[in-house]
Amino acid sequence: MLVLGSMPGTASLDAARYYAHPRNRFWPLMSRLLGVEMGGDYASRLAQLQASGVGLWDVIGKCVRVGSLDAAIERASVVPNPLPDTLAGLPALRAVACNGAEAYRLWQRWIAPSLPSALAGLPVLALPSTSPANAAFGIDRLAAAWAPVRAYLAPRA
Repeated sequence: MLVLGSMPGTASLDAARYYAHPRNRFWPLMSRLLGVEMGGDYASRLAQLQASGVGLWDVIGKCVRVGSLDAAIERASVVPNPLPDTLAGLPALRAVACNGAEAYRLWQRWIAPSLPSALAGLPVLALPSTSPANAAFGIDRLAAAWAPVRAYLAPRA
């Protein structure tokens, strides 16, 4: 499974790590869903995700944005990542999970129309954002909404 965000926030870009903002619920959510050990360093957490069959990336490769909010992305500046070509080279890919409504909207606009026909039936899950800006979803509600991702993942040893 590939989990796609829209574009990393300022804290993540500054740290060169996905979901680095201390209030982002992505890592606690992965702890609940997959047993990722929160005490581990970033490299360890990534390795645990990979062992479960999860990869991380973003729909946007470049954009102009002041701050971290998706609403601040200057739409005319968006350059999508080369996801259609990348996904075509991932024969074991079983699904894509969009972390947030904006990631899903961008997927629909920039990526879905360019997918090769072999990927036409690829499941794409539109999931609520783990961002602290999504205050309407506490960790319990996020865990319930994200639970379907388990069906697409490799069992952990």
